[in-house]
Amino acid sequence: MTDLTAAVERTALLTAALRAAESRREDRLYDDPYAASLVGDVGPVLLAEIREATFPAARTRTLPSTPDYNAIRTRFFDDFLQDSAQDEAMTQIVLAPSGMDSRAYRLKWPQHIRYFEIDRPAVQDFKAERLRGVEPAVDHRVIAVDLTDDDWEAELVGAGFDPRLPSTWLLEGLLYYIPERDGRRMLDRVAALCAPGSRVAADIVNAAALTLPDMRGLLEVFAGWGCPWVFGSDRPEELFADHGFDVRAVQPGEEGADYGRWPDPVPPRDVSDVRRVFFVHGTRR
Repeated sequence: MTDLTAAVERTALLTAALRAAESRREDRLYDDPYAASLVGDVGPVLLAEIREATFPAARTRTLPSTPDYNAIRTRFFDDFLQDSAQDEAMTQIVLAPSGMDSRAYRLKWPQHIRYFEIDRPAVQDFKAERLRGVEPAVDHRVIAVDLTDDDWEAELVGAGFDPRLPSTWLLEGLLYYIPERDGRRMLDRVAALCAPGSRVAADIVNAAALTLPDMRGLLEVFAGWGCPWVFGSDRPEELFADHGFDVRAVQPGEEGADYGRWPDPVPPRDVSDVRRVFFVHGTRR
């Protein structure tokens, strides 16, 4: 897995390790039978580092519970994608980036869905090797390209994506790792591929989560891996509106994004200087 220990891939391996751990729980919010195969040799080490930072010995936890957050995020976006797929006019789903995600294999999909996964060639190669012999449960199209490249849209269209038709996009675990300018450019590029009525979902932190002292332990871990959090928004609805999307933003622990697992209070939106994360979901105007 040496090729995949570059900064951006560490987060994909961490997510796989978190999903494997969640799938072993009796009260799990989902079951990902493929996550354990996708963690590689590095994933468990990354997860141990996150656990040590999040749950320090003999000290009260001040950081958000990454295992609970990841479980809620995965389930929330599972439900979002599955709901989108029930619309017979919604024939295209795009994960950008796809990382070590296995939804194409572990969830049930209607026959009208064409499912696209975009990520770097090294990620796609590793994933294909780890899932060799496992058949996806959907018409599955893999696009091996870096999202920072200038022509990934052409690669997507070449794989059968039709921008004239409605599509559903999931930008999971992406926006807080890229500078605001690049994040906005990404939203513009996605919007340009979305026919009116297309759906989008993403997660993003608020600005305070990037600087608060009680977030330092978690921020230092990601920075040490070479993938610091660099972008947050206090007004995610306005951010996405700037790029042609009408969205709602819900925080873990709020109605529809709790599942009985969020362990912390959820401060009202008008309270400042607190950490937040938002699940954004909505449609293209």
